[in-house]
Amino acid sequence: MKQIIKKCEVRLWAILFWLFVWQIVSIWIDSDILLVSPLKVFCRLGELVCVATFWKAVVFTLSRIASGFFLAVMTGSVLAGLSSQYHYVYELIAPIIVTIKSVPVASFIILALIWISSKNLSILISFLMVLPIIYTNVLSGIKSVDKKLLEMAEVFCISRLRVLRFIYLPQIMPFFISACSVSLGLAWKAGVAAEVIGIPKGSVGEQLQQAKVYLDTPDLFAWTFVIVVISIVFEKLVLIFVKRCAAWCVIVRVKF
Repeated sequence: MKQIIKKCEVRLWAILFWLFVWQIVSIWIDSDILLVSPLKVFCRLGELVCVATFWKAVVFTLSRIASGFFLAVMTGSVLAGLSSQYHYVYELIAPIIVTIKSVPVASFIILALIWISSKNLSILISFLMVLPIIYTNVLSGIKSVDKKLLEMAEVFCISRLRVLRFIYLPQIMPFFISACSVSLGLAWKAGVAAEVIGIPKGSVGEQLQQAKVYLDTPDLFAWTFVIVVISIVFEKLVLIFVKRCAAWCVIVRVKF
């Protein structure tokens, strides 16, 4: 796993190379509307971070996408637990999960705009995109639990709480980490897409839409860069927290 992560690390020289290519292409095209230079983008970004509106938009979008993600994590985990215990719950939820996986994000966004305010649209869309991933992975983790350990716990009359903490959690955490890693990026993509279509006031999506309407390419690239940075930072923080929880599960399992 660590070898795969190392292979996926982004190197500074690679970033500088592509920035150089970007600069050369922008000079060759010689049109800020089609492709603005990276220097102008970062200059515009420097101007944006000095304005209160920028931070309000970032907080607005971050709070809603994070809310949708964490709601999906909690709901998906609970539903996976119920589905593993009760087959009729699994059968009841299966059509919903398949539907969410199959329906395009744009369709969900348009349908959701009929029912809810655009202000909370990104919460719902992030929730819907993350839910199937968390549910499927956690359910797979539960099913992978060693049956012999469960039989041992039953023989020694170990409480359900201790079984959950010392047997289930260590087995589920690798699946849960994988689900979070995949769904965090998806939550941001879907959430921002929902804001671009719904255009809630004071959001990052609104800023992107305005930049597109007025052909303000420096703003468009600057806000896109902001989305990428926030998404990466948010993903890193969540995964660090989850991995520490996983490490704790391994430690307590060894003690057990």
